[in-house]
Amino acid sequence: MNNENCSPSFLLKKYFGYDTFRPQQQEIIETALNKQDSLILMPTGGGKSLCYQIPALATKGTVVVISPLLALMKDQVDALRANGIPAASLTSMQSDAECEIIKNQCIYGKLKLLYISPERALNEIDYLLRRMDISLFAIDEAHCISQWGHDFRPNYTELSKLKQFFPEVPIMALTATADKITRADILSQLHLSAPKIFITSFDRPNLSLSVKKGLNKKQKLFSIVDFIEKHPRQSGIVYCLSRNNAEEMANELSQYGFSVGVYHAGLSLDEREKTQSDFLNDRIDIICATIAFGMGIDKSNVRWIIHSNMPKSLECYYQEIGRAGRDGLKGDTLLFYSLGDIVLLSKFAGESKQTSINIDKLSRMQNYAEASVCRRRILLSYFGETIEKDCGNCDVCKNPPSRFDGTLIAQKALSAIVRTDQSVGINLLIDILRGSKRIEITERGYDKIKTFGAGADVSHTLWNAYLLQMLQLGYFEMAYNHSNVLKVTSLGWKVLKGELRVDLCKVSEDDIKTYKKVANRRSHVQEISLLSDDENLFESLKALRLKIAVREDLPAYIVFTDKVLTELVEKKPVSISDFSRVSGVGEHKANKYGAEFVEHIKKELKIKRKKGDSILKTFDLWRTGMNVLQIAESLKIQTTTVYSHLAQLITENKINNYNTIIADYEIVSVKNAIAKLGGTELLKPIYDQLDGAIEYGKIRVAISILKKDGRI
Repeated sequence: MNNENCSPSFLLKKYFGYDTFRPQQQEIIETALNKQDSLILMPTGGGKSLCYQIPALATKGTVVVISPLLALMKDQVDALRANGIPAASLTSMQSDAECEIIKNQCIYGKLKLLYISPERALNEIDYLLRRMDISLFAIDEAHCISQWGHDFRPNYTELSKLKQFFPEVPIMALTATADKITRADILSQLHLSAPKIFITSFDRPNLSLSVKKGLNKKQKLFSIVDFIEKHPRQSGIVYCLSRNNAEEMANELSQYGFSVGVYHAGLSLDEREKTQSDFLNDRIDIICATIAFGMGIDKSNVRWIIHSNMPKSLECYYQEIGRAGRDGLKGDTLLFYSLGDIVLLSKFAGESKQTSINIDKLSRMQNYAEASVCRRRILLSYFGETIEKDCGNCDVCKNPPSRFDGTLIAQKALSAIVRTDQSVGINLLIDILRGSKRIEITERGYDKIKTFGAGADVSHTLWNAYLLQMLQLGYFEMAYNHSNVLKVTSLGWKVLKGELRVDLCKVSEDDIKTYKKVANRRSHVQEISLLSDDENLFESLKALRLKIAVREDLPAYIVFTDKVLTELVEKKPVSISDFSRVSGVGEHKANKYGAEFVEHIKKELKIKRKKGDSILKTFDLWRTGMNVLQIAESLKIQTTTVYSHLAQLITENKINNYNTIIADYEIVSVKNAIAKLGGTELLKPIYDQLDGAIEYGKIRVAISILKKDGRI
């Protein structure tokens, strides 16, 4: 490789198409170039890989990247080659002949980066690594080396041998999630020499954070369906607690017409690889998976993550939600949390080898899920980081919980626990409070106690939510080792005696409407295509990207990320030189794909000009006093098209009086719907929020008016 200019900034622009580094990247790179050891803590999607890829390009020799994840190795090698950088991986999936070719390339200095597993690296020390000119060891997922980490792998502990055999080669250890004790263990285990430690911000402000609590199985499914319908044509992952949960969720979602696959360790290697390939190449939109999926996924355009069950720790949760929005664009996350999750995860923690640590981690996860203050502040605080103000991008910030005096509700529940000799679980307690006549209740005489039926006016869903809060507040506890029966605590006794007031958070009834709405249908209705010009251009660029990806047997996001396509829509380059100035377009890709994309954009702009003529005809007819229906009949087009034209004319300030197009109350209704949906401007979710009371065309007009007036 001819590196006439090897400055990190030059290489960043030449190969990756970026003008500037992210925070601390340049300092990390310079540390490696100065042959110093380092430990890097950087969030998923924060740009860890560039920290060792740039040094590989700037120095003589090869960077050896040690990773436990075969999929991630392939992903990164494909991405590097797509940028014109010689790279390869050595894996068990290759034939002996293929391995020999790659080893010879390494020995003769033909590769800038070699990806290899820890086991393979240790086995190849004598035959391969000692015969190479190695400029840097990069140890990815370094938390795996620590027994305190959330993904401990014993083979990683032997990597201390690297310092023994290669004392002059710097080591860069990288991880997205490691608390203080794990960090110290990584440094100790790897025998790093006077390492520099870099801790970048863990904040991912582009990710929204939301939690739903206490829903039953059917309600959870309906809520997930509603969430996915608000993210049409977007990639997402639904994480499930078990293999059976993942299979069942995939089956349910497929019945609603979603494009979905399933992934867990119980499937054959071929099945897992096919599902992963389909997801990476945008042949399916959704993966239902256990945590076995995603560790090796570098897919930049995952737009949302759902946890259908609560994770066992904030480390796991943070790493999994980090798979959304890696391109820096908006990503949404949703976590479901129930008493059943607490029971099962507490059982797992109690059976683990590090019981006290895992129970403490689970407790911190519960605190996050039950939070009534900014969730991002809690999450960042766990990793030792503080922010000065609330984030404004979590459900608590957007809809602060309102509280009410729940003392009477709490006393009814606690009294029922005591009157049943503290020998019932959550579901039986709710049935007693609601006055159920199920056999178990009558046989045990619980229908005779004073509090039987005392909470009949409260739904099962609301009782579940209130009891979840009471558990978190410490008024009762679950005896996880004794059939999960409930025991009143000393604090709970104070409530029973009237010595302590209980403030509970109101539970939103909006979800109940969602459940009814989704339950009334059994098929997923695709969003009606009423896209703006820029949205149409974006979709057409996605189609071109996919065509190229199929042709070159690459995942689409490796050709270009969604962020690059977004900038192409914004800048609309019509020359190769303009195209090459788009952020994320390196020299190799500009030469390879530039002409194809530029010609496509030119063609789309011609189509837009023709549409402009149609819009002018609509404008002329509207000025004569024709209404929407009359214009549609005159031009022989749909009324939705007329509304789309009028919306464009309003945006361009050509129409300022729109009383004859839409009523004021309809504009206000759309504004309120957008606020309830967290600011979305997608038509289908707004249409559903309004229960179909306002047609799609008018919604588009209302959005144009609201934006023009600065009301959204």
